[in-house]
Amino acid sequence: MSEHRFDLKAEWTGGLDGTGRIQAGNLDASISVPNQLDGPGIGTNPEELLLGAAATCYLITLGMLIKRQGITSLELKSQIYVENTPAMKVNRIIHRPYISVPAHTLPDQLDKISRAAYRAEQACMISKALKGNVEVTVEPEIRSELE
Repeated sequence: MSEHRFDLKAEWTGGLDGTGRIQAGNLDASISVPNQLDGPGIGTNPEELLLGAAATCYLITLGMLIKRQGITSLELKSQIYVENTPAMKVNRIIHRPYISVPAHTLPDQLDKISRAAYRAEQACMISKALKGNVEVTVEPEIRSELE
């Protein structure tokens, strides 16, 4: 087993109303506190980045799992819920994958695809890192394509 390292460089100027920049691999983004949390809302923010990490990890894991069932593309909508109190807290993340399947998909294949939607959340390394701190749920929708 090998360990991989990923590096990030960050800069920040100011306080709650400040701005900054992060750079990591292909990521290069301005950062600030979001408008909803009384910041300037410039660039991205920790809430979006956490949601992005959780969503991309889940999406990639699900893609690997359902490819075995012949599904090669899917869509995902995810939400993060943050409690804005003096001790701010991320309460939950909800992933809503939309999986289109051929009209001739058999019931046992549909069951495998549905189970994969839930299993992907359990297998995703970001979900594992959040476990015990943030509730992560999955609400899949499996749609049959017209032939």
